[in-house]
Formats: sequence, structure tokens, C-alpha cells
Amino acid sequence: MIVLVGFMGAGKSTVGPLLAAGLGLPFADLDQVIERQQGRPVRDIFAAGGEAAFRAVEHEALASFLAGPDAVLALGGGAVEHPASQRLLRPVSAVLPVVYLEVGYDEALRRVGGDSGRPMLASPDLAGIYRRRLAGYEAVATLTVATGGRPARAVCDEVMAGLTRLERAGYSH
Repeated sequence: MIVLVGFMGAGKSTVGPLLAAGLGLPFADLDQVIERQQGRPVRDIFAAGGEAAFRAVEHEALASFLAGPDAVLALGGGAVEHPASQRLLRPVSAVLPVVYLEVGYDEALRRVGGDSGRPMLASPDLAGIYRRRLAGYEAVATLTVATGGRPARAVCDEVMAGLTRLERAGYSH
């Protein structure tokens, strides 16, 4: 299992499939898993119950997925803010790779634009949310790769090289 974390627009859903293909693993985006399980879009879950309700659903989906077969799993940008999800990821990062795809705030916004499927874009303090989440990403990461201004293939290649180094240090995937 390899878990990708990072702010929206970091490239998790773009780099993830490339990484999965290179490793011969399936790829899953946790938001899409949740949408299938719940039968409605993430934005509707947010609208109906707020962020706290969504994070609880997200936590359950994450716990279930981590117990399953190996895959490359991209998490939503805020998954690391839920304390129970962060606790799930910390032990995982001690044994399996959690890759933090790091992106600057301005570039993240350029990449996601006005995507109406991203409820957090409507937050009045998005820059504050970004800054707050950085510590969560760093807390769970076993590998950090900068994505700013780089093509997805180059990021994927760097992740692969980093995974090879982690494997030599005793991590598996």
C-alpha cells in the first residue's frame, strides 16, 4: 500500500495512476471511493452534514481501504486533519510509505481553478486551511516530493526513486 497525501492540486490524482501503473498496482482516489459508497458526490455530503460529517465518513473509508489489498491510494487534501485518520496514517507511515506531494498555495489554486466539485474552495480562509494542513502532511509523510512547476511524469519518477530508497531502508509496498 502506498498512500499519497497533499493539498488539493498537488497532483495526487494525476501522479497516482502513473505511479500505480509503474508499480503494477491498482489506483484509487478515496473521494471517488466515498462517492461510490455513499451514492452521492463529496460536495453533497459536505452540504448535508458539513465538513465534520464528511471527515467521519472519510475516516471509515480510509480505515477500510487500508485493511484491503495493496494499491496506490490518493487521499483528499483534508484527510490528515481528522485526528483518527491521522492516527491511522502515522502507524502506516512507520511501516508503509506515505508520500506527501508538496505544492505551493498559489500553484495549487491555479491547478484546481474554479472546480465546483471541491467544497473547500468556497472557504473564506482557504490560505489558513492550507497553512494548517501542512503540519499534518509532514507528520504522516515518509517521503516528500515537490510538485511545483513539474510534469507529472517527473514527479512520478522521483516518487519511484524515493520508494526504492525506502525499500532499501526496510519499507515495503
